[in-house]
Amino acid sequence: MPHLCARIHPQTNVPMPASSPTTSLGSQREAPFPMTFAEYFAGIGLVRMGLRAAGWSVVFANDFSLQKYDMYKAFFPDASNHYRVADIFQLDYSQIPNSTLATCSFPCVDLSLAGNMDGIGGKHSSAFWGFVRALNSQGQAAPPLILVENVPGWLSSNRGQDFRTTVSALNDLGYSCDVFLLNALRFTPQSRLRVFLVGTRARPASPDPLRILQRSPALSSSRLRAAIVANHDLDWTHIGIPEPPPLLRGGLHAIVEQGPEHMWWPDTEVDRHIQMMAEAHRRRVLKLKASDTISFRTFYRRRRNGQMRAEVRDDDMAGCLRTAVGGSSRQFLVAAGKGTIRMRHMTPREYARLQGVPDSFPIEVPTNQALTGFGDAVCVPAIAWIGLNVLNPLLEEISPLQAPSTLSHAR
Repeated sequence: MPHLCARIHPQTNVPMPASSPTTSLGSQREAPFPMTFAEYFAGIGLVRMGLRAAGWSVVFANDFSLQKYDMYKAFFPDASNHYRVADIFQLDYSQIPNSTLATCSFPCVDLSLAGNMDGIGGKHSSAFWGFVRALNSQGQAAPPLILVENVPGWLSSNRGQDFRTTVSALNDLGYSCDVFLLNALRFTPQSRLRVFLVGTRARPASPDPLRILQRSPALSSSRLRAAIVANHDLDWTHIGIPEPPPLLRGGLHAIVEQGPEHMWWPDTEVDRHIQMMAEAHRRRVLKLKASDTISFRTFYRRRRNGQMRAEVRDDDMAGCLRTAVGGSSRQFLVAAGKGTIRMRHMTPREYARLQGVPDSFPIEVPTNQALTGFGDAVCVPAIAWIGLNVLNPLLEEISPLQAPSTLSHAR
């Protein structure tokens, strides 16, 4: 099944961004320090998959979920050499190898509008402090570069205080930070906007932090700009980031799995969901039904004003994938045209393709486990793009005097 990325990395078979990278793989191998990283909140390994396409190698991975580890090791057979299944607060930090980069996709549940909004002190998102503790334990041997990722709600949680608190904590560890937005919709047909914070110990804080406000709208938003202005007194740096690929205008149809007929719901279930639609959504589907071609749309079930509604997108794209926990988080598929309307659940393979994962990734776990693994992960080609266009140029700036002398080997 072809993906919507323009090319495949010749060595890794991982989907790559449609745009040309600003740094060649040849020059990456000439970087003065090893392209190694430690992956915190590693999940099923999609950060690793993306960074590997940009020339990076993992030396350590951690997540507390055994189910996600099972999916990780199915694709990465070397997982047992470096992946530790444990609560991040219970790790033996002395056993974490040194690396050039540390990545952190800490839990979004307490920061997301789809979650409980308990903030950075909540039961889940507070795991961020385990990441801070791990970096602090490494002292001067801590990675010179970090990449932290989360949902846009991170910027406004607790009226913006959570964002300030987390950036300040990273500043205290010696990292000056830059922050930008990137939508998976620039690489795959999934609307998935995420905040990416890059920290470096190899650059002093910028005397003009508001320079970040001049960044392309493709990498920013009014909410992000407001967060920078509100926190201009923190230690920021400005990284030259190129324009990302344009937003896709479709492509859902290209990732649909051609499965057996029994995957589709019976007519009674289809009719029930049509009756759950508001009039505008119902007309949308009936119009597609009258077409001479089959079109695909995704929909969610959501409770509105005390009623369960089926809400259908009006484009050839998917909404943001989420975990499979909760009735409103599962995404469904409509196929309409030639006088017919069919509906079914989206499959794990379709979730994988929307995250830019190649079909060579084995999916041999129960459906909900797979949907949660992919829904909780990152978009692979988006991470590859960041690796090529943000992290690799930063790495080239580091001189031997700016990074730990022990960087190339484990303690």
